[in-house]
Formats: sequence, structure tokens, C-alpha cells
Amino acid sequence: MKYLALALLFCALASLSDAQCHAKALLPEIGMTHCQDDSDHTWHPVGSSWRNSKCFDCTCIGCCTAYTTPTQFPPDCVSVFDSAACEYIVHKRNDPTQLCPIYGAVGK
Repeated sequence: MKYLALALLFCALASLSDAQCHAKALLPEIGMTHCQDDSDHTWHPVGSSWRNSKCFDCTCIGCCTAYTTPTQFPPDCVSVFDSAACEYIVHKRNDPTQLCPIYGAVGK
């Protein structure tokens, strides 16, 4: 009974996590030496990890976002995604040079 309760707890905690991950539908087959990134269509050795152009950190069995998404910051600020750095920058609406504090974020 305690294992069932523990399993339910882990399921509940997993649903509270906002990490954006997805698993590949097919796991690498035995003897397979490379797998293909679904976004970039580049090939990678089995066992390696890489970051693709969509800012996902990947392996042959799945990918997760490489960034966190700010959810709480001052109302006079705006969140802008920098795809080159794979991160959100939060700055004043009227002054992009003035960074804002981030109070909460999800992901990664």
C-alpha cells in the first residue's frame, strides 16, 4: 500500500513540474549508432547530448527545454526570448537596458 501511495505522490509531483520535455516515440534500437534530431534533422551518436536550434537539450531518447520561462516579474517589465542565448530577458518596457527582477519561473 505504501508503494502505491508513493507512486501516486510521484505522479502528482510530476504533473506540477512545468519542465517542457518530450520523449521520442521510438527508443534507439540495439546496434543503432546514430539518431536524428526531430527539429534540425541533424544526426548524433547514440549516448551523446546536444542543443538544437529550438533551444532544446536533447539525447536520442528525448528533449527538454534549455531555458526557464519567467512567470512573475514587475508589471512595468516585459519578458523577451533571446533565441541566440536560449534565455528570456526581462527588462523595463520603456528601457531595454534596465533589467528587472524575476520572482518566479517555470521549466528547465
